[in-house]
Amino acid sequence: MSETSKKAPLTLQDVKDAQQRIKPYVNRTPLLRERDLDELLGCEVYFKPEMLQVTGAFKARGAFNKVLMLTEEERKRGIIFSSSGNHAAACAYVGGVFGIQAYAVMPKDTPQAKIDNCIRRGGNVILWERDYRSRVKKVADEIAEHGYTLVHGFDDYDVMAGQGTIGLEILEDQPDIKTVVVPIGGGGLISGISTAIKESNPAVRVVGVQAAASCGYYLSRLNGRPTKMTSQPTIADGIECSYPTENPYPIIDKYVDEIVIVGEKEIAESVKLIGQYAHLVAEPTSSVVVAALLAGKIETGRTEKVACVLTSGNYDIDLVGKFYKGEEVEGVD
Repeated sequence: MSETSKKAPLTLQDVKDAQQRIKPYVNRTPLLRERDLDELLGCEVYFKPEMLQVTGAFKARGAFNKVLMLTEEERKRGIIFSSSGNHAAACAYVGGVFGIQAYAVMPKDTPQAKIDNCIRRGGNVILWERDYRSRVKKVADEIAEHGYTLVHGFDDYDVMAGQGTIGLEILEDQPDIKTVVVPIGGGGLISGISTAIKESNPAVRVVGVQAAASCGYYLSRLNGRPTKMTSQPTIADGIECSYPTENPYPIIDKYVDEIVIVGEKEIAESVKLIGQYAHLVAEPTSSVVVAALLAGKIETGRTEKVACVLTSGNYDIDLVGKFYKGEEVEGVD
């Protein structure tokens, strides 16, 4: 962990500081009102489209905040991270901006589009096993051998603070928002967003959504303690989560009001729905939030203002086309 990393729990001030720090480098994505979806989803729908962010995903926010806080010596040594794609592309992009070597340990079965996104931006890709613990060990081995600086995708307060700027922007653009719905993978995104929202306005409800195939936080909430599970493959590959990690868990436990799960068919249908009504290319990882509303997993009122965080749009375009046409996609039950 960086010598300059924050060692104490995340605060609203950390997120506000991150907002100012990363402002010159990231897009302030709009909060889009999607009236055509109100009847289908049962509320007043707003989309926060982070596929319009640099590198096509929210991850750039956390990566920039983290790297901007590194020492010059840490930057010189290079940065390393484990990622299924979007964090890799973001770190490679940030590395290019500051002339830093970036090394991504990625699962061998990562969609080719995500691997290409990282390489195109100057990242160095190390393909490894999908098992998260195996990738963590590989990262640790590389750090021990080469002295790289770790930029963790979600278990780092500096990264969380950068992601939390999404929450600040939602509140700034729509102060009377009632519910914010966020995908949960490792938990860094929703930790940052929920801290920003709950410490600004505790009355706003924060709901997390996981894929039923890989839902460590959902099971942990049911059991009242951190719980491990055996994950199954999911088209929402960016939010696979077999167990909660140390830093996000207590934040999520404190600030996230509800956690729900959705199935593969529900996710696939929502990819199509977002494209059809909002004209946005959302990858399945993003689409779980709409899937949860469409399936009635989140109770809402007809006039309730609900913001859906669409995290990313980096996916194999041919597979996205299959979702749009209703064709069979491998992995959808």
